Amino acid sequence: MYVICTDLEGVFVPEVWINVAAKTGIQELRLTTRDISDYNVLMKQRIKILAEHGLKLKDIQDVIASIKPLDGAKEFLWWLREVTQVIVVSDTFSQFAEPLMKQLDRPTIFCHNLIVDEQDNITGYKLRQPDPKRKVVQSLQSLEYKVIAFGDSYNDVSMLQQAEVGILFCPPQNVIDDYPELPVVHNYTDLRKLLENYLFEE
Repeated sequence: MYVICTDLEGVFVPEVWINVAAKTGIQELRLTTRDISDYNVLMKQRIKILAEHGLKLKDIQDVIASIKPLDGAKEFLWWLREVTQVIVVSDTFSQFAEPLMKQLDRPTIFCHNLIVDEQDNITGYKLRQPDPKRKVVQSLQSLEYKVIAFGDSYNDVSMLQQAEVGILFCPPQNVIDDYPELPVVHNYTDLRKLLENYLFEE
């Protein structure tokens, strides 16, 4: 049996930090894991920028509350959940994910946690574990599941490489160029067709 492991941002919802950048006018916050492959470098930069501009957790949550799923995302996700088990494996944070999960009818999600002080400042973050996306796939494989994984960014690559089937979904050209061995699809229709080849082969 195949289990699906999927990224969240860029797959089912728009990138949170790009929306924050658009709302605040802070262009440096547009950088995501599509641009910077080292997640820790990226997050430390984001926290530094938030502190410099006096932005608090609630400011980010207010932006997230305005984000809607990508066109067709809910329908595609419901199809997936009807035919197999789905786990959203994200580098977002529990404090960000709640309104997004509600809009997607609450699929299972594994993500991280922010460290927030009494003044609502984001002061740090706690990852679930090192290389968390790959570890989820490895854990499922240890239970004798086969895994199909898809995502769009550098931080998804180790998950895609570990899975029996790894697929890049709507990635930027730099990720495609760096990992030419991974198949690429650009819409839910093509992704569904590709997944059906595996999900219904047994």
